[in-house]
Amino acid sequence: MPPLSGFRVLVTRPAGQGSKLAELLAAAGATPILIPAIGIAPPASWCALDAALTALRTFDWLIFTSANAVNAFAARARTLGISPNPTKLAVIGPATAQAVRAAFGREVDLMPEQFVAESLAAALSAEAGGASILLVRAAVARDLLPQALGRAGATVTIAEAYRNVIPDGSPAELQELFRAHPPHAITFTSASTAQNLSALLEAAGLRLPDGVVLASIGPVTSAAMRELGMEPTVEAAQATMVELVAALERAAERQ
Repeated sequence: MPPLSGFRVLVTRPAGQGSKLAELLAAAGATPILIPAIGIAPPASWCALDAALTALRTFDWLIFTSANAVNAFAARARTLGISPNPTKLAVIGPATAQAVRAAFGREVDLMPEQFVAESLAAALSAEAGGASILLVRAAVARDLLPQALGRAGATVTIAEAYRNVIPDGSPAELQELFRAHPPHAITFTSASTAQNLSALLEAAGLRLPDGVVLASIGPVTSAAMRELGMEPTVEAAQATMVELVAALERAAERQ
């Protein structure tokens, strides 16, 4: 019998981005339920990103911390009629590296062993002295990476490429799900999914079902969950979808 047979798992990734995780869950025997806790919207202003795109060749490094940042950057470049060709590219993990390959047809120059901002900052520290670095990210994000690179001697320019918002239809979908057939587990793939799900629950007048397994993709997401009063039941050994499903499988074995 598959390890997650009978498990109903809520996937909170943005619309159109939960299919890979859903496929992995289904392969493990689970029933994935896709209700996005995050929607992707344009930034409040394109000014910073447009200026960065125009001056891209002046940067020694271009950093992406999410696939969403890559996709938003590439889409804006197309809108402006710019063919981006950065000198060196660094990403936070394999999903972002895959987005770079799809968007730019090239490999990245640097990816840390652990897929978190702390490891990316450490991996780039040797390159940071005197370097000009462009960091493309969401409108609201941790400042750990730019601060660490600044201390290492880099000049860091931040360009906001998108905003995380709460999808309009998700509160009603969540109400129906929790009242009819509550999930056995909920997956959290970023701090934003935790923050937005908490807001969704409040908007829908709901609380987490008793005994639900809360599965975190990594330590940054786990920390955000704890700040919101959601203690992770399991945490992925590495910040990938495969390891997140493996963590759920371990939780199912203990039940």
